[in-house]
Amino acid sequence: MGSALEDTDEDVEDEDEDTTEAADAKAVTGGKPSGGASDAELFRQSEIAADYVEGLLDILDYDGDIDELVSGGRPMVEVVGGRLQALVGQRGATLEALQELARLAVFRQTGSPSRLLLDVGGYRANRRKELAAVARNAVEKVKEYGEAVRLEPMSAFERKCVHDVVNALAGVESESEGVEPNRRIVVRPVG
Repeated sequence: MGSALEDTDEDVEDEDEDTTEAADAKAVTGGKPSGGASDAELFRQSEIAADYVEGLLDILDYDGDIDELVSGGRPMVEVVGGRLQALVGQRGATLEALQELARLAVFRQTGSPSRLLLDVGGYRANRRKELAAVARNAVEKVKEYGEAVRLEPMSAFERKCVHDVVNALAGVESESEGVEPNRRIVVRPVG
């Protein structure tokens, strides 16, 4: 198998802590983490998604190694290889769309929604590192000037990464504001 992405996306229904996918999963599963699915069920979801992605790669005539795994109570599919940037797209937009298609493929076969996470060429792992730096920079500005900092609009995955970093630090808090596709994070001093 491949390396597991470190993703600690917890189901958060609070509107300030955005995770559209987590809220959707809670609505369908009654709030149970991972819908109460066993590791075997989650791995089956990753296998279904991997088969779907492999079919797409064949149609596009792209080469890539596909790993299916379960990490953090979540099914995952990782695709690695050369010439895959087109599958990521600008700021991960194509990757997000492919992830939704893979989730639909899982839903079609299982009848249950999936919190599947798809990564292509290590994009999500690299983006998570970049976003951690963005979050730390915003926190430094908030602490230095005592004023809220509004970040650029981000996807649900990106916002979750920033929330995780900010919430781990003392003296600051974060919340999401706005409406997709312009939903953004505001980092502010506590109190």
